Amino acid sequence: MRNFEKIQYISQGETAEIQFKNIENALKNGAKWIQLRWKDASKNDLKLLAQKVKILCKNFNATYIINDDVDLVAEVDADGVHLGLDDLNILKAREILGSEKIIGGTANTFEDVQQRISENCDYIGLGPLRFTSTKKKLSPILGFEAYQKIINQLQQNNIYFPPIFAIGGITKNDIQPLQNIGIYGVVFSQLITDKPALIQELQTEFI
Repeated sequence: MRNFEKIQYISQGETAEIQFKNIENALKNGAKWIQLRWKDASKNDLKLLAQKVKILCKNFNATYIINDDVDLVAEVDADGVHLGLDDLNILKAREILGSEKIIGGTANTFEDVQQRISENCDYIGLGPLRFTSTKKKLSPILGFEAYQKIINQLQQNNIYFPPIFAIGGITKNDIQPLQNIGIYGVVFSQLITDKPALIQELQTEFI
């Protein structure tokens, strides 16, 4: 199993300049895992930003993931891709990217998690924990009980599972309860965008 950072940051911003600045602020404050996510960008604008962020992440020795775009990951030589449930199949992405790239997948239910495991993804983003305005098409809210139920089902059936990250409206106070459930790490977007200086404080919450 790969050794991943416990905190992921998903970028925000309506322009390339804002995206870049938010990522730079996160890195300067200690972020070590960046996921570039800019849904409304043109293909060319996204490519130009992706190339700049690649250099930035390399300078800070941070893992660099691109949301959805497998071809762009290959083109800019990012560390990996994160794929939603409606995106390219993980098995096809693996054929394109090879075994060395990180491939993460979104999940919302136990069945989704089983699918991701069968596809041999490297990590799973499970959520949302609670409502978040960051994502336009939000899956059903899980809450702590659903996280616990899913982890219990995996353990009771002796199913090996990769690192599972919680996502969706997460706060600092959620980190320890999520760890107690068996969640590996957490994904932040708005919280770190608004207060990048919180990153080091968030990191201290992990055992």
